[in-house]
Amino acid sequence: MKNFRSYFILILVAAVLSSCSGLNKMKKNSNLIKYEVTPKVLETHAGVVTVTIKGTFPAKYFDKKTTVTATPVLTYAGGETAFDKVQVLQGESVQANNKVITASNGGDFTYTSTIPYKDAMKMSQLILKIKAVRGTKSLDFDPVKLADGVIATSTLVEKDAKTIGMKDNYVRVIPEAQLADINYKINRADIDGKELKAEDIALLKEYIKTVSADPNRQLKSTEISSYASPDGSMKINAPLSEKRGATADKFIKKEFNKIDAAKAAGFFNEKTTPEDWDGFKSEVENSKIQDKDLILRVLSMYSDPDVREKEIKNMTAAFEVLKTDILPKLRRSKLTVNTDKVGRTDEQILAQMRSDPKTLGIEELLRAGTLTNDPNEQLKFYQTTADLFPKCIRAKNNMGITYMTLGKTDEGIAEFEKAKAIQNNDVVKNNLGFGSLVKGDVAKAEEYFNSMTAATPESKYGLGIIAITKGEYDKAVNYFGNEPSFNLALAQLLKGDVNKAKSTLDSMKDLGKNGKPSYLKAVVGARLDDKNYSMNNLRDAVGFKADWKGYAQTDLEFAKFFNDETFKLAVQ
Repeated sequence: MKNFRSYFILILVAAVLSSCSGLNKMKKNSNLIKYEVTPKVLETHAGVVTVTIKGTFPAKYFDKKTTVTATPVLTYAGGETAFDKVQVLQGESVQANNKVITASNGGDFTYTSTIPYKDAMKMSQLILKIKAVRGTKSLDFDPVKLADGVIATSTLVEKDAKTIGMKDNYVRVIPEAQLADINYKINRADIDGKELKAEDIALLKEYIKTVSADPNRQLKSTEISSYASPDGSMKINAPLSEKRGATADKFIKKEFNKIDAAKAAGFFNEKTTPEDWDGFKSEVENSKIQDKDLILRVLSMYSDPDVREKEIKNMTAAFEVLKTDILPKLRRSKLTVNTDKVGRTDEQILAQMRSDPKTLGIEELLRAGTLTNDPNEQLKFYQTTADLFPKCIRAKNNMGITYMTLGKTDEGIAEFEKAKAIQNNDVVKNNLGFGSLVKGDVAKAEEYFNSMTAATPESKYGLGIIAITKGEYDKAVNYFGNEPSFNLALAQLLKGDVNKAKSTLDSMKDLGKNGKPSYLKAVVGARLDDKNYSMNNLRDAVGFKADWKGYAQTDLEFAKFFNDETFKLAVQ
């Protein structure tokens, strides 16, 4: 019995030693495992870090009774993040459902997984932690460094709001005209006294008097157009229309006798028309004459005035109606006094807005909002307009834009919602989309943009930003179009068109104030191995904003320059 017990213990010890020997051997020879990581330097796209690992085990390495668990972990200052899926491998004698690696031939595995990105991961290492289990024994291998990470260039996307303002319709100079007709008897050019007492003549006289005394109106010109009806010969009608022009001219000039504006050269413009066929046609078209279609057909068939007159007079019944209802209206002089109504200047509007806005009209109130460079004063102006005109969607919308300019996105969205309650139009949807985008609610922003009746350059720009955040760089480039912008260049760079990104950045006229375009130029230079271009633009970026120094120090886009003196000087 004693010998049996000793024999059992020896067997157990041998088994334990064999188990440990297998694990230790695998650990000792773990350098024989080959790993290929894609990408070699990790990157973040669409807010996540994705890695693909291919591992290859050589022949006669993997123990038949061993299970290996491989866990990729991204380590960084202050913590680490394990990928949510682990790779489990097993020897051919293990009774489980994992990937089998044979002892004789070896084998390989491919693993792909993602983790959410956070800023601390910019300077990090991808580590593979391996644990081997054989029976009841387990052994941790030395961690293996697989890659560096993370390039975070995609996070530079500029979520700048391209809101759409609603314009005022203020027009400072509004043309006006007052008309009157002097009607004449057949074949006469003298003005009947009764004509001068007609309502339109009385209104014209009063208008001239009122305008000449109004400092906000300017008399510009007077047109005197005199006509003869087409029911006589040209020989009679030509001098007749000229005589009518002379009497009308004399009459109207008398009304302007003491008005200085009328003394300007070219103020009075005279024109005579011997036979008013255009007026005749217009009057017939608007009449209820029984034979009007026939009369109009004659006008279209014949251009010679004598033939026209003859053909129309042949229509005896129709001509009798024309003599009483149409032709008398054409024996006239038409008087037109042209005036400019002049409103407040921009300076006057601004001064009035600051002193007593209640005296301003709605278009002047909205205009005032565009006349100040102080966003706080601008906000006050739009608020005043909204108070005076509660149903004014333009005031609400423009208040929302001003709030966003001040960095008060929540308040801006609240005003856009008020505008939406008045009218849910495309402008409001666009602005709500950008409000949501700035707030970080990408899904809601996309919903607003896509709900618009017609896409605008602004909404397409918003959708382009969203496409970048989703890692859809081709789609982003299409949305942005050809207008050079930082985000277009970023999308081009991220999709691999580095030279196009450089061209876009170099064609930008406005580099803004935050230094992002210059910084992206530095990244482009690094990717193109153009050190001078890269370093010059990095210095420009730092000149715009000193924060780029610290950012560049941890940006693996510049890894090749980390030990370069020029780079060190630029980011000190």
